[in-house]
Amino acid sequence: MKRLIDAELLAWKDAKFRKPLLLRGARQVGKTYAAQQLGKQFQSFVQVNLESQPEARMIFEKDLDAKRIMRDLSLFATLPIIPGETLLFIDEIQITPNAVTALRYFYEQIPQLHVIAAGSLLDFAIEQIGIPVGRVESLYMYPLSFTEFLLSMNLDVLVQEILSHPAEEPISTPIHNKILSLLGEYIAIGGMPGVVECWIETKDPSRCFALHHALIDTYRQDFVKYAKKHQIKYVDIVFNSIPQQLGRKFKYSSIEGDYRKRELSPALDLLTTAGIAHKVTHSSGQGLPLGATIDPQCYKVTFLDVALSQALLGLELEAWFLNPMQQFVNKGELVEALIGQELLASANPHSKSQLYYWQRNAPSSTAEVDYLVQVGEKIIPIEVKSGTGTTLRSLHAYLEGHSNAPVGVRLSTQNYSQHDNIKSLPLYAISALRALLKAV
Repeated sequence: MKRLIDAELLAWKDAKFRKPLLLRGARQVGKTYAAQQLGKQFQSFVQVNLESQPEARMIFEKDLDAKRIMRDLSLFATLPIIPGETLLFIDEIQITPNAVTALRYFYEQIPQLHVIAAGSLLDFAIEQIGIPVGRVESLYMYPLSFTEFLLSMNLDVLVQEILSHPAEEPISTPIHNKILSLLGEYIAIGGMPGVVECWIETKDPSRCFALHHALIDTYRQDFVKYAKKHQIKYVDIVFNSIPQQLGRKFKYSSIEGDYRKRELSPALDLLTTAGIAHKVTHSSGQGLPLGATIDPQCYKVTFLDVALSQALLGLELEAWFLNPMQQFVNKGELVEALIGQELLASANPHSKSQLYYWQRNAPSSTAEVDYLVQVGEKIIPIEVKSGTGTTLRSLHAYLEGHSNAPVGVRLSTQNYSQHDNIKSLPLYAISALRALLKAV
């Protein structure tokens, strides 16, 4: 399976100045697979899983001598670990906090050794014990993006067209419609690697949908691992509510039942730390960074994966195969969530990305722009249109009030075009957005 993170991992492998690497992201987004694929580029690969191999945990408990740890791990795995020739992969590292701390000493004592660590709930351990500042680097992973979905199906020629097509020139209508149809397929299948692999091998929607529900069960089973006993119920309640509130300000009062914000808000925080939920926070957009002018109490929430969010609601997904164009019109909130998912997947993987939107609540003059994105030193407002509507009142309102936004972007099912300072791009062009706007 082709992942864009592979190029980042190869660059890390060949870097002259390199630090131990943490692969971070939600459970089942492909962290272990990515490390194993990189391992094929080394003369030897040693993998230790601190969850499934509990006896290996003791290796990190004695002391933090990196050379002793390397020697013991080599004996435990019965494989040689040779700095410069071996990739050492420590999976589920969060199980043993001392192992996270040991990464610092690998960097200081054996800098030639390539070390990667990952864990499904790693960020919870990092919150508690921290990571050695300046001694470890991170790469963030998400579900497969739409372009990665196409690459996995060997549709490289379409990916090249999407990434290189000029923003001002319409694409051939048959090609445009074909890519939109594939985008509908992607929304139904989603970007979870195991589901995509099932789709490629079987083309059986029912088997893929069964995997969606299995993944949802896995995430639910994880609640007990990071929530306190009294919080588990609230985590499950918020988990179920997120798909119901896609595309609008998240309100705890909209959750059915007699629950209070002080009970539910920490539950949402736990889900965001687990990588299952992502906040889209209101920003005034008056300057950079966008996070400097936010209202932390005003946010939308998106789910890890658009297909999983539909499965959680119990929706039938076959319509995305039968009539994707009508689904784009009917499922505006889901299309908006798709764009958020794509923005995260296409962002700089070396730092944790955030999502922002803009809203004006003046009396008789409300307006909302779905996303604000930083491109260089510019802020680009994005409005997502699920149908073919041309009304862009909110986008115009934002551009008129923000001199640091030279252009606005409308994403819809329509072809490429430009009118004054608004670029109209097809939904599938979101993966090329930053490249298209660099010269603006």
